[in-house]
Amino acid sequence: MRRSLLLIPFLLLAACGSPEPAETDAGSGATPGGCQDRPGITYRTDAHLQFLRADGTPIEEIAVEIVDTDSTIQRGLMDRRCIPDDWGMLFVFPDVQPRTFYMANTPRSLDIMFFGPDSTFLNAAKYAEPLSPEVLPSEGPARFVVETPAGFVDRYGLVAGDRITWSSAEAPADSVRTDTVRVES
Repeated sequence: MRRSLLLIPFLLLAACGSPEPAETDAGSGATPGGCQDRPGITYRTDAHLQFLRADGTPIEEIAVEIVDTDSTIQRGLMDRRCIPDDWGMLFVFPDVQPRTFYMANTPRSLDIMFFGPDSTFLNAAKYAEPLSPEVLPSEGPARFVVETPAGFVDRYGLVAGDRITWSSAEAPADSVRTDTVRVES
């Protein structure tokens, strides 16, 4: 009995150990820390999006997947639990109008940022509640929407008048960031 009790602390320590962070396995949807998305979900990088202050001062740059078809816009980040902190989704709409988003089938809290036709920040639905059917509206006509993990807007202090710009991930190496996107667990 005493030997069994002595083994318990060692087993607990072994169980608490965590592996070093690893790169996203884009083909499987697996990420560090055991987070697993549904099979077939991948994290594509189509462009690098930069957030800028109204005066042009850079705020932050992230890799983004661009969605611009009806089916990809409807799907968005649904069913994705594992979203890198420096990654997001850029929705590009063919027209400018008030937009509404919701979190149905989205298991991770997001910041949903609305941008006007001139790429100027209008407002954000911060810390959107996972799996909620609540409608989250833009404050004015929007053409672009960016979704990131929750906390992004507060972390970088985004305010009305800030802007976004992006460049294709296939642009020349000296014009875009080329470091590897890491995934949080």
